[in-house]
Amino acid sequence: MMKKATIITLAVAALAILVLVVANRAGSKKDLENLFVEARRGQFDIIVTTTGELQAENSTDILGPEFTQSRNIRAMEIKITDLVPEGTEVDAGDYIATLDRTSFDNSLKDELENLITYETNLEVKMLDTAVTLSNLRDQIKNLRFSVEEAQITLQESRYEPPTTIRQAEIALDKAERSLEQAIRGYQLKVEQARSDMRTIKNRLTEQNQRVGDLQRLLEQFVIYAPSEGMVIYKRDRTGSKRKVGSSISPWDNVVATLPDMSTMISKTYVNEIDVSKVKTNQEVEILVDAFPDRKYTGKVLSVANIGEQLPNADAKVFEVVVKVNESDPILRPSMTTGNKIITKTIDNVTYIPLESVQTGTDSIPFVYLKNGSKQIVVLGESNENNVVVEQGIEPGVQL
Repeated sequence: MMKKATIITLAVAALAILVLVVANRAGSKKDLENLFVEARRGQFDIIVTTTGELQAENSTDILGPEFTQSRNIRAMEIKITDLVPEGTEVDAGDYIATLDRTSFDNSLKDELENLITYETNLEVKMLDTAVTLSNLRDQIKNLRFSVEEAQITLQESRYEPPTTIRQAEIALDKAERSLEQAIRGYQLKVEQARSDMRTIKNRLTEQNQRVGDLQRLLEQFVIYAPSEGMVIYKRDRTGSKRKVGSSISPWDNVVATLPDMSTMISKTYVNEIDVSKVKTNQEVEILVDAFPDRKYTGKVLSVANIGEQLPNADAKVFEVVVKVNESDPILRPSMTTGNKIITKTIDNVTYIPLESVQTGTDSIPFVYLKNGSKQIVVLGESNENNVVVEQGIEPGVQL
């Protein structure tokens, strides 16, 4: 019985070894076949590959306060103290955000105090002016009486000695000149009072305007949606999204946007080496990282003329905007895309993988054929994976 079990065990072991040997040979043969590639003939695409981010082609900006509407208010940055979550679906008039109004509340308090001061100054000026002009009118009335008395005295002295008559004439002349001076002084006081009142009233009007502008501005510190849509946070110049704690400036007062999702674009950046290859209307193959099983197409919409330095980037890059041809409700702003920009298409050419090309000490490119011989080749244009062979090998040749 023991002998029989031993024989069976040895037989199973032998069979297992045989299976391993056969499998190893088959694997080796397969691996060997994988070492060779075939020169192919067909359409050859030269591609610039980039990573981008989906955005809506058109969107409605959700704006903060408009400082340009008033020259009476000093423009400054304002901090966001509350903001609805990104992706929130809103209707027109729905709440979006609140801004920090501390500094402007203090300014409004100061301006209201100034307004009260101007109103008080106006009342005091009106009262003082009324009293002053009343006194001047009384003075003029008294001087008129003095003139009448001098006239009577002169009339009664017509039978008096010449000296007495002359004294009466001088007294009348002095009384008349005093009256004329008082009337001119009164007229000047009236004009001066009118001018002072105009100045104070103008200052009061300006102060009222300043207070009104501040009050209207503060009404804009609670922000509502101008239309329906999905809230997407605004990116600032550094590429960071605005959120609670971020600030908006008078020159860039967009808090968030409401994108029109019916037409999407992919905003991407191309390095300065490849940007000369990229032109408007070139076709683009687009993959969205979130949906790798879906493929989209697009066209280059615009290529920036001026490069920019992005954070954490060594070289300058150029902004390229790609329009997505398809409309798909699952696409959302800020999704990452992989863009293959087809910068050139060459028909009916022979091409091989770049990794199969070798270069000798004389810088002449060559390939190794399947039989082990070396073949010099003349190369043409290349993409990230393959290169065109203009001379040296034919389609179907194993390398």
